[in-house]
Amino acid sequence: MSSTKQITSAMKMVSASKLRKAQTAIVKLRPYANKLRELLQNLGSSIESADEGAYFKARKVQNVLVITVSSNRGLCGAFNANVIKAAVHHIEENYATQFANGNVSLLCIGKKTSEFFSKRNYIIAGSHHELFDALTYDNTTVVAERLMKEFVTGKWDRIDIVYNQFKNAAMQNLTVEQFLPVPPITAGSSMQADYTFEPGRAEIVGDLVPKSLKVQFYKAVLDSYASEHGARMTTMHKATDNAEELLKNLRITYNKARQATITNEIIEIVGGANALKG
Repeated sequence: MSSTKQITSAMKMVSASKLRKAQTAIVKLRPYANKLRELLQNLGSSIESADEGAYFKARKVQNVLVITVSSNRGLCGAFNANVIKAAVHHIEENYATQFANGNVSLLCIGKKTSEFFSKRNYIIAGSHHELFDALTYDNTTVVAERLMKEFVTGKWDRIDIVYNQFKNAAMQNLTVEQFLPVPPITAGSSMQADYTFEPGRAEIVGDLVPKSLKVQFYKAVLDSYASEHGARMTTMHKATDNAEELLKNLRITYNKARQATITNEIIEIVGGANALKG
């Protein structure tokens, strides 16, 4: 039990160190990503040509891709289980017909969801466990670009992302977001705005829309990465406290047993001495 406590304590410190870096990164990225998302949704309402609106075009949903972002390792409480449950519920709730027809596929980022869904009646379109080995914008961009291309060419009619959004070390918000097509801005929303395009609409849309989508994808993976280490740090902290409590109880039990043994031995010695006197 003492060695277990040492292991959980060490894992807690490792996750705390990784959490600080991931938290700093996501806190810095979030305002930029949120503003880009706002611009992206506003642009959707002003798109005129089909070429400009390739990422905004909603069509009949037949082929669906659900991206699940989990972790490569366990020991992080219900972090991975929550993603799995949310993905299953999302598919059953929104794509039951497509799933029954074999038109729902999963892209697993993280080994834990991949291991779960590959053993069940789900179609795995691919996996990208390697992203967490070096989580950078450039590495996630490669995946985002492929997804964007597959959507434009009609391979997928809808792409959703299921992940944990980082709130703080002890709390993560399970999130299901529509990645493509870009969801329209809500009518009457305070985010609605009119834009003047300089140097021109085509140049702005052609550069801003793909960049914004790549940033949104990177943000989702980075959010999940920070959430993972927050969940693991919290879990290992509780495990360390539990190990300490068990050690305390074991020491008390051991001392009681030891005292009882000593008492019995003393009684036997005294009893033997009295017998000899008699």
